[in-house]
Amino acid sequence: MDHRIEKRIELKAPVSRVWRALTDYREFGEWFRVKLDGPFVPGQVSRGQITYPGYEHVRWEAIVQAMEPERLFSFTWPHPKSFDQVDYSKEPRTLVEFRLEKTATGTLLLLTESGFEEIPSDRRVEAFRRNDGGWTEQMKNIESYVAKKP
Repeated sequence: MDHRIEKRIELKAPVSRVWRALTDYREFGEWFRVKLDGPFVPGQVSRGQITYPGYEHVRWEAIVQAMEPERLFSFTWPHPKSFDQVDYSKEPRTLVEFRLEKTATGTLLLLTESGFEEIPSDRRVEAFRRNDGGWTEQMKNIESYVAKKP
């Protein structure tokens, strides 16, 4: 089994615009569908509530890893056995990375999520499948978001 998800999409928007959509917590929340408590800060925990229909009971919790302006934004997030859990601290985490590259017509957005081998085997396949499908949808979401809000 492959242990990383990779998605790439060419966005018809400048790198600076895509960077803002990714790293301004309010903008991120609009297209990702999560209400975040505050700004992303490297080394700090980001918390909030998912607003995606059907997942409103799920808490968002991620640890911001890197914010290299207009190049790389990354965080780790947990894969709990159940989303009803209160404490995610002991749960396995995967690393999500957004990389930006300038192109002739806009921005190439490369997303990778790695570290699925850290998840216990009994829930690894399901976590991978769920996130693989989720990222396919989120790539469309950010594409339409930056198109609608230049």
